[in-house]
Amino acid sequence: MSSGHILLLGAIAGFTIFLGLPLARLRNPTVGLRAFLAAMATGILVFLFYDVVEHGVAPVESALVARTWGDFAGYAALLLGGFGVGFMGLIGYERWTVAHRRRSLLGPGAASLAEFEVPYPLGLSAASWLALMIATGIGLHNFAEGLAIGQSAANGEMQLAIALIVGFGLHNATEGFGIVAPLSGDKDLPSWGFLGLLGLIGGGPTFVGTLIGQTWVSTAVSVAFLALAAGSILYVVMQLLTVCRNFGHASHVAWGVMAGLTLGFGTDFVLVGLGV
Repeated sequence: MSSGHILLLGAIAGFTIFLGLPLARLRNPTVGLRAFLAAMATGILVFLFYDVVEHGVAPVESALVARTWGDFAGYAALLLGGFGVGFMGLIGYERWTVAHRRRSLLGPGAASLAEFEVPYPLGLSAASWLALMIATGIGLHNFAEGLAIGQSAANGEMQLAIALIVGFGLHNATEGFGIVAPLSGDKDLPSWGFLGLLGLIGGGPTFVGTLIGQTWVSTAVSVAFLALAAGSILYVVMQLLTVCRNFGHASHVAWGVMAGLTLGFGTDFVLVGLGV
């Protein structure tokens, strides 16, 4: 598969996020459907976490078996450091978001109508500003995912690259729901232009990461990128688990998780069978 094809597929993986954004213009999307899709994304991400960690740990274990202690120490440090940056970096962003949100509240308890009168940059409402910050956080982890896609392709691991593209594309389609969730209670429907901006911020970094990641081949860089992706994936899984629990539709959530795991492992088995 050519570099151009990988870039095209990387772009598709990122821009599937646009599929979920139009829900912001629906007044009352079905809760059961939202619960199922969020749970399906969780199942896909659990598979991807397993797949990414497996490939990220492999060079560390190979160096250990070969008794090349310098490579082992370096790769292990990159694995732990990359995972920490991908995971704790988004945790820090989440805390900043919560702190910023609290500063906009007029008092404890439920938000008052006056909360939405607090001025925000670009003339946005509080709900629109929160959606913008969520899109930024998702964009950060999508950049790490794009790096993993590009580096896997550069290393000739096309099976992993395609599995990442398909998996990230499927779960990015559901991330749009998370971005627009704050807008469901806004008094005015968001414009298509604003939704397009949210999609570019959240999904565009996947393409940029793919472009950067496939420009050179390095085992060390591959380990670091895969660790970044694994950390960010774990963060999103934790967030989605909370979302799924809050929906309260246990049956929809259970079937959604099963569907996500089936899609993840099924895609991988098909690729292995095709010898990709």
